[in-house]
Amino acid sequence: MGYIEPAPIKDKENPFESMMSRFRIAAQHLGLDDEVYDVLKSPTRQVIVSLPVTMDDGSIKVFEGYRVVHSTILGPSKGGVRYDMDVNIDEVKALAAWMTWKCAVVDIPYGGAKGGIRCNPREMSPGEIERLTRAYTQEMHEVFGPDRDIPAPDMGTGPREMAWLMDEFSRARGMTINSVVTGKPLVLGGSLGRTEATGRGVMITALAAMERLKINPYQAKIAIQGFGNVGSWAARLLEERGASITAISDLSGAYVNEKGINIDDAIAYRDKNNGSLEGFAGVAKITNEELIELDVDVLVPAAKEDVIHSRNAAKVKARLIVEGANGPTSAKADSIVNDAGIMAVPDILANAGGVTVSYFEWVQNRLGYKWTGERVNRRSDRIIKTAFNNVYRVSQEYNVSLRIAAYIVAIDKVAKTYKYRGGF
Repeated sequence: MGYIEPAPIKDKENPFESMMSRFRIAAQHLGLDDEVYDVLKSPTRQVIVSLPVTMDDGSIKVFEGYRVVHSTILGPSKGGVRYDMDVNIDEVKALAAWMTWKCAVVDIPYGGAKGGIRCNPREMSPGEIERLTRAYTQEMHEVFGPDRDIPAPDMGTGPREMAWLMDEFSRARGMTINSVVTGKPLVLGGSLGRTEATGRGVMITALAAMERLKINPYQAKIAIQGFGNVGSWAARLLEERGASITAISDLSGAYVNEKGINIDDAIAYRDKNNGSLEGFAGVAKITNEELIELDVDVLVPAAKEDVIHSRNAAKVKARLIVEGANGPTSAKADSIVNDAGIMAVPDILANAGGVTVSYFEWVQNRLGYKWTGERVNRRSDRIIKTAFNNVYRVSQEYNVSLRIAAYIVAIDKVAKTYKYRGGF
């Protein structure tokens, strides 16, 4: 192949470079030819728009919005829309590519995309957020479509924003098109099981990996960093299956109890306390950094990216890392984790439960027929378990980490599809 080992990258990494360094290694294992390599590394479409919005005080503020479609080789592109002050084109490009690999790993017929608006939704009123969402949808209505590009919630967005997006898109087309977006409220065609889907996927992959490592769930100690939707659902579902959750955390810090934390109590406290665990009783408080280094069997980073990096990876004592967040392990930390003999279930597999149930929502919208929660969970569990077994088999076959194996599975699927379609 005409390319070499990736150059070393700084530890607070450019997320696109971080993704590309793993992509290169997997491509080398596959012996991917240069043509396909170049097609798969480059996003299909990058859209940047200016969004003038009337604020509550009558002033006009201009926001910058993005949508990157990485690939449509497997089908329409799929990916969330995040509202955050740190949103930038490199981050959106990386997340779009991750979505391509995530959909391919779990074998659903989508390509990858991602969108975002640089804003601070916590400082905006519901009216301002609605006007911003509708302005973004108007600018992107040639990009979005149930057979073209299907957005979903992400950081800073939820069912409310998806309802506005669906409504604005439907108005532009003169008819209700609820399959243009997933993660909607149930009454607008949202799917049962969607709220807990990502955390449930984390639980399924964690149990599958624990089985391979001969870790008994009933004796396992688990630390979960991040207690938002993904972390709290993963904690609750793992606790239901006998595991002891000994540490949880949020922005206020990390909370430890060696005997195990009652997750239902923690969730109830968080919901009563404006979403914060600050002041939760019966636990010792430590920092989020210290949580990463706790002596536990399983570590679930479910907060933000690059929390396991070259400076702390050697201090991780867990035998298993299950990545609930996107990109929680920096590319430079990969080799340290692997050399320590720690199994890491990568983000593109561990947190793919969300996109799997998003796909089910889209299917139900297209059919005009709602599935039961039990059917959604059963089918989602089967897809995630099959994907884990497939990735594990490839990791044994190529003698690589689960992360590189997941990239090999994904890239191989997209590359073969590209060739069957005769290139472009």
